Amino acid sequence: MSAPKIGTLYLVPAPLDFGCDAEVALTEVLPDGTLRQAAQLTHWICENAKSCRAYLKRIADLHPLALPLQQQQITELPREVHKKGDHGAKGSASFDARALLAPLLAGQDMGLASEAGMPAVADPGSSVVRAAHELGARVVPLVGPVSLLLALAASGLNGQNFAFVGYLPQDAAERAQRLRQLETLALKSGQAQLFIETPYRNAALWQALLQHLQPGTRLATAAGLTLAQAQVQSRSVAQWRALNPAPPDKHVPVVFALGQ
Repeated sequence: MSAPKIGTLYLVPAPLDFGCDAEVALTEVLPDGTLRQAAQLTHWICENAKSCRAYLKRIADLHPLALPLQQQQITELPREVHKKGDHGAKGSASFDARALLAPLLAGQDMGLASEAGMPAVADPGSSVVRAAHELGARVVPLVGPVSLLLALAASGLNGQNFAFVGYLPQDAAERAQRLRQLETLALKSGQAQLFIETPYRNAALWQALLQHLQPGTRLATAAGLTLAQAQVQSRSVAQWRALNPAPPDKHVPVVFALGQ
């Protein structure tokens, strides 16, 4: 008897409204094909089972699920992985995700879901994708919002040469040093630098940006992307200082970018 065909791992993007006061209609940000494929899956890997179920419930309002919500098999990534990453950098976890993909070897298709945006991009999940490749499984990214690319496209910064550098240090002195490093790289090479922060730390990061960056450096913020109240603003640091605006909302995810 031949072994069952290996299943497919689908990377299922989620709307960018996680943790926000308002929800966007799924049909406004996700193609119907993505939603239909997600509805057909019954085995999931995610950051948080509760938020994954909430997302599936929203999908079920549009397309019937292959199995009732209570019967969906949902597995969470270990907390160390989605908090510190798994690429061998300082403080990151070493994680072999192949054990999570046993259903693939039994012929079941699986979904990898993020809490917001595309799985494994500015988000945990790359360990699962690598493991699927190692097992010989097909990996299919579905179409949906990617906050980094939306922010970059709307910033006016260099979309031909850019880098996402994750989170900046929380320590004020280390953060200032890192900002100067990124600014030097951006001004010397033209490479736009993108980074994010936990929303409740938005104000501290914003103050550091205005304090430590050079007046001529261009600084962009993209907040609440895809929501009705979305705001993308891009100005020189000198212009920002002259306006003296309030810092970004501590409840809204923001992508920050700097460059020429």
